[in-house]
Amino acid sequence: MYLRRDIIEPRVYQEVIYARCKDNNCLVVLPTGLGKTLIAMLIADYRLSKYGGKVLMLAPTKPLAVQHAESFRRLFDISPEKINVLTGELSPKQRAELWERSVIVTATPQTVENDILTGKISLEDVVLLVFDEAHRAVGNYSYVFIAKEYLKTAKHPLVLGLTASPGSDEERIREIIRNLGIERIEIRTESSPDVKPYVQRMSFEWVKVELPGIYKEVRKLLREMLKESLKPLAQFGLVSTYSPDISKREVLQAGSKINQEVARGNYELGRLRMYQAKAVKLQHAIELLETQGLTALRAYLKKLREDKRTKSSRQLMEDPRMRKVIYLLVQAKELGLDHPKMESMLEMVKEQLKKKPNSKIIVFTNYRDTGRKIVEVLHGEGVTAERFIGQASRSNDRGMSQREQKEVLDRFSRGEFNVLVATSVGEEGLDVPEVDLVVFYEPVPSAIRSIQRRGRTGRHRPGRVVILMARGTRDEAYYWSSRRKEKGMFEAIKKIVRELEKAHPNRAEIRENVPERVEMPSKGKITPLDEFLKPKEKPEKAEKKVEKAEKPTPSKEEVYEKLPIKPVFVKKPKGIVVYVDSRELRSGVPKHLKELGAEIEVRTLDVADYVVSEEVGIERKSANDFIGSIIDGRLFDQVERLKRAYKKPVIIIEGELYGIRNVHPNAIRGAIAAVTLDWGVPILFSSGTEETAQFIYLMAKREQEERKKEVRLRSEKKALTLAERQRLIVEGLPNVSATLAKRLLKHFGNVERVFTATEEELQEVEGIGPKKAREIRKVITAPYVEDEDKA
Repeated sequence: MYLRRDIIEPRVYQEVIYARCKDNNCLVVLPTGLGKTLIAMLIADYRLSKYGGKVLMLAPTKPLAVQHAESFRRLFDISPEKINVLTGELSPKQRAELWERSVIVTATPQTVENDILTGKISLEDVVLLVFDEAHRAVGNYSYVFIAKEYLKTAKHPLVLGLTASPGSDEERIREIIRNLGIERIEIRTESSPDVKPYVQRMSFEWVKVELPGIYKEVRKLLREMLKESLKPLAQFGLVSTYSPDISKREVLQAGSKINQEVARGNYELGRLRMYQAKAVKLQHAIELLETQGLTALRAYLKKLREDKRTKSSRQLMEDPRMRKVIYLLVQAKELGLDHPKMESMLEMVKEQLKKKPNSKIIVFTNYRDTGRKIVEVLHGEGVTAERFIGQASRSNDRGMSQREQKEVLDRFSRGEFNVLVATSVGEEGLDVPEVDLVVFYEPVPSAIRSIQRRGRTGRHRPGRVVILMARGTRDEAYYWSSRRKEKGMFEAIKKIVRELEKAHPNRAEIRENVPERVEMPSKGKITPLDEFLKPKEKPEKAEKKVEKAEKPTPSKEEVYEKLPIKPVFVKKPKGIVVYVDSRELRSGVPKHLKELGAEIEVRTLDVADYVVSEEVGIERKSANDFIGSIIDGRLFDQVERLKRAYKKPVIIIEGELYGIRNVHPNAIRGAIAAVTLDWGVPILFSSGTEETAQFIYLMAKREQEERKKEVRLRSEKKALTLAERQRLIVEGLPNVSATLAKRLLKHFGNVERVFTATEEELQEVEGIGPKKAREIRKVITAPYVEDEDKA
C-alpha cells in the first residue's frame, strides 16, 4: 500500500465509488468539494500495488496539475522525487527525463499530447490515467487523443474521469463516454443518501433588480433597430422571425447561410451580409445593456464608432436613433447612473463584511470590462478587491500569466484581500477554501458553468450564493436556461447509465445512486482534500520503509488473463515516416497521422509543413489562411519557396473555401489557377484535419514503400542571394508580407534605413497605415524581456 491510510479517512461514498471503479473505466460525477481527488488516490494506490508501473493524472491548467502533485506528495508513501509535474515550461528533454524516473505524474494535456507525438514518452506502463475536469473530453481537445493512444498502447489500462458537470446535452455526454472508453458511471448529488450527511448548508438567493427609465428607453431604441435589421433576413427565410428576442445562434447561422449562398453564385444575397452584421452588433449591445450596464455599453459603442472600415458599424453609428442612444448614455453618466446590479452587489459585499470582516467573497462576471468596473467601485468604498482573468491579452488589457494567477489566488487564500472578481477562468478548478459568498453578476445559460461557479463556496462551512438578475431581460432567460439544462443533465446521465448496465450485464452492478426525483441544489458542498485527514497526530516513523515503487511488476503472461480490459496490441508499422513542422502540432493533423500508423518526426522546418520524401514537401493551409494569404500577398512568395525547395511540392487546402470571407469567388479561383498553371504546384482539397492526414499518409506510403524514396529534409537556404536575405530580415517585422518587404526596401534603399525610419516615413510606403507603422516601430524599439510563461 502506498496511500497513507493511517492519516486518511475516506467517507463511505468514496469507498463505494473506489470499489466500483478500481477495475472498470469509470466516469465519476461529483459536486465540487466532495473529494474526487481522494477517490483517484485510492484507485492509484490499488493499481500501483497490483501492477507497479506509473499513474498519470491530467488537469487542464498548470496550477491544477501542481495542486494534484502536492496532494500526492503529502498523502503517498513514495519518494517526492518520483512524483512530478510535466508542463510546457520544461524542455522536452527535461520532461522525458522526469517521465522515466517518475511513478506518479500530473500534467497538462497539451504537454503530454506533444510528447506522445514526438515519441518522448510512451503510455505503455501507465496503469491508471485520470482525466480531471473530464467534461472537456470532446471535439479536438487533447484528452481525446491521449485516451485513444492510452487504450491502444497500455499493458494494463484503466481510465478514471472526474467532473462536477459533464454537460446537459445527451449527445455531448455520450461523446465523453465514447472518447474515454467509459464502462461505468458513478454519480452523486448533494441529496444522494450516502452524501447528504456530509454536506454543508448552502443558501441560494435570486436578487431581481428593476431597470431605471433611461435603460428602458435605450433598450427600446436598440430593439427597434434590431427588428429593422432582422426584417430583410426574415423575408429571405434566413431567420425564422424578426422579433428582437431571437436567439444569437440563429442570427450567427444566418451569416453562414449567406456565405454558402454566395459561394453557390447567388450574389444577390450578398447584400444581406450588412443586415446580418448589424443584427449581431445590436444583439451584443442589448446584452451588454441588460446584463452589464451603461459603462459596458458606452465602451462597446465607442469601439463601433472608431471602426471606420466596417460599413455595418458606420451605418449603425449614423442612425439617428443611435445618436439618441449616445445622448441618453451621456445624460446617464452625468447623473451617475449605472446598472442597478452594481449597487446591489456592493450592498451585499458590505453587508457580508460587516457581519464578518475577514470574509472571502468571489464575484463572477462574463466580461473583463465589468470586472474592472466592479473592482473600481469596491475600491471606492474601501473594500479590498482584485481581478482574476485569463492569460489572453485584449487591446488595452494585458492577460495574467499562470504565475500571476497563482499569486493572486495564494494572496486571496491568505486573506490579504476580501473580494476576488473573476471571469470564466475562475469557474473551473479554483481551489480556495472557506469562501463565504459567491455572487453571479449575471446568470449563465450553461449547466456546466453554473455548477462550477457555485461550487466555489460551501466547502468548509455553510456558504451563500446570490444570483443577480435584471427583471424582464435575458438575465431571466439565461437563469431558467441553466436550470433546465442542469435538470436535463441528470436525466440524460440516468438514461445512459441504464444503457451501460445492459451493455455490461456480466460486470458488477452499475448504479448511480441518484434519487429518482432529482432536486435542484438547495444545499452546498463540503470540504477540500485536507478535511479527509484523520484528526489524530501522525504516528512516529518506524524504520525507513523500502521504496515500494521499486517492487517488480507481475509478468505480462501472469496478468493478461486477469485484466478487466483486454489490451489491444497493435503492430507498429515499419518505415512510414512523416516529418512535421513543430508549429503544426496544434492543428490536429499529426494526431490523425499517428492514429493511421505513421511515425512522426517533429522538426522546425524552413519550408513546408510536412515532408514525406526528399522530393515531396507539403504545405497545409486552412481555407481562411489561404484566402488571407491572397489578400496580403504572401501566397505566391510561399509557393516560390516551396517550389525551390522540393521537386514535387503539394498544397493542401483544408475546409470550406468559398463564402468564409468577403472575397469574390472568382478572385479565389484565379489564385488557384495561377498556383496550378503558372507555378505547376498541384492543389488538393480536404474537408478537414482527418482527410488531410489521410492524404499525407497515402503520399508518404507511396513515396517510401512503392517508390523507395528516402525521407530527407531539404531547405531553401541552398543559395539565398543578398536581396533575398535582406527581404527575409524585413519580413520579420509585424504584418510585413514579402511584397511589402520589397516595397520598403525599394523605398528606403537598404535594411538599415527601414529599421531607422520614423512612423511618418513608414506611412509613405503603400500598404502601411498609422497602426501598422506604430506596430513596426514598437517591435524595433521595445526593450527585450524574456518570456515569463511558455506553458
